[in-house]
Amino acid sequence: MKYRTVLLKLSGEVLAGDAGHGIDFDTVISIGSAVKKCVDEGVRVGVVVGGGNFWRGRSNGHMDRNRADHIGMLATTMNALALADGFEQTGLTVRVQTAIEMRQIAEPFIIGRALRHLDKGRVVIFGCGTGSPFFSTDSGAALRAAEIGADVVLKATNVDGVYDKDPNKFADAVKYDKISHDEVLAKHLNVMDANAAALCRDNGIPIIVFNLNDPDNIYRALMGEDVGTLVY
Repeated sequence: MKYRTVLLKLSGEVLAGDAGHGIDFDTVISIGSAVKKCVDEGVRVGVVVGGGNFWRGRSNGHMDRNRADHIGMLATTMNALALADGFEQTGLTVRVQTAIEMRQIAEPFIIGRALRHLDKGRVVIFGCGTGSPFFSTDSGAALRAAEIGADVVLKATNVDGVYDKDPNKFADAVKYDKISHDEVLAKHLNVMDANAAALCRDNGIPIIVFNLNDPDNIYRALMGEDVGTLVY
């Protein structure tokens, strides 16, 4: 395997499958099966999940931003628990840690404990993003990647890489095979939000953006195959 420690960033929308909302457990199980192939090869896997399949409060101008973001953090926790259940059905051992304490259902995020779980071959799913409003779950993924010493961030999306413009709107959109963090920031490309991209750049963490329609792309990316777009 080319990468030994990975932070997998899953959007909430990816978990919804074709329904577009809620959780599609066939999708969760298929992702878990791909992750298990990686763990069986000795890869340490952390996961950060969004909450967009339940809550898109940032676009609601009628609600206090702090409260809207806190609701979003709760949505990520629901997804983290669902992922844990699906992953365990594939034979993985999983721990859920949340940046906001809710001890009855998850461990509080403690980096030392997270690292011990990873060292023992457990998948750690991080909920609640950074635990603070005004930060996206992309920022949470970049932060957790830096904390666990990830070799790469895998950003699983509904598109097959990074384009110079929205491929769903422009037929002449051009896909990048490789692009630097600085170019992503300078060109305002929709890879991650600027805070997340800058944090990955400053810590020397590459990002691979790829399509999760085939969950085995997770394994292929970690094997070093050309999957999606590499941000370096």
